[in-house]
Amino acid sequence: MDAARVGVITFPGSLDDRDAARAVRLAGAEPVALWHADDDLKDVDAVVLPGGFSYGDYLRAGAIARFAPLMGALVDAAHGGLPVLGICNGFQVLCESHLLPGALLPNAGLHFVCRDQRLRIDDADTAWTRDYSTGQEIVVPIKNRDGRYVADPRTLAELEGEGRVVARYLDLNPNGSLNDIAGVRNEAGNVVGLMPHPEHAVESLTGPSTDGLGFFTSIVKRLVEA
Repeated sequence: MDAARVGVITFPGSLDDRDAARAVRLAGAEPVALWHADDDLKDVDAVVLPGGFSYGDYLRAGAIARFAPLMGALVDAAHGGLPVLGICNGFQVLCESHLLPGALLPNAGLHFVCRDQRLRIDDADTAWTRDYSTGQEIVVPIKNRDGRYVADPRTLAELEGEGRVVARYLDLNPNGSLNDIAGVRNEAGNVVGLMPHPEHAVESLTGPSTDGLGFFTSIVKRLVEA
């Protein structure tokens, strides 16, 4: 059986695309490089939008990347059920593309935050979190300038009421996100946005833990079963 193919998009200013590709490979899938200016997803089985500062984060973080040629194909595919994970800047791009609700604003205090962060997985039923258990606590790095998740009261109530908060910050809230939200999903559960960086916690040599690998093994198992 051929390995699952997981695309990793590179925008101008992406920083973590190679790290994401390595995490995909460690999880047992084949990483496929996708370029922002193309319009072909190359028949991948899932897509990761990595961290960084796409297009320099001009206007707003992720605002220009929304209009990249490849995003048109991705939005259509995501609506059709393609699993998509947006990490940090990728989360911002997904919100700007309206694949996820809410927005990411400058951190409270207006400082760049970089630290190892404890999280709690609140939704282990998505395509990207099934290798975790609900309530499981993990440690992965976080590094962002515009990581404060916000949404209007109605949207926030829907996210909470429908169990669509994927992960929350523990111990402290590093950026002022409402309800300590670190990640959310769409209604179908195939699109997930996460502000912390699981791809930097996949090997004990380089990460504070290997707790982030579960996001990538989750999608591999999901694709193999499908």
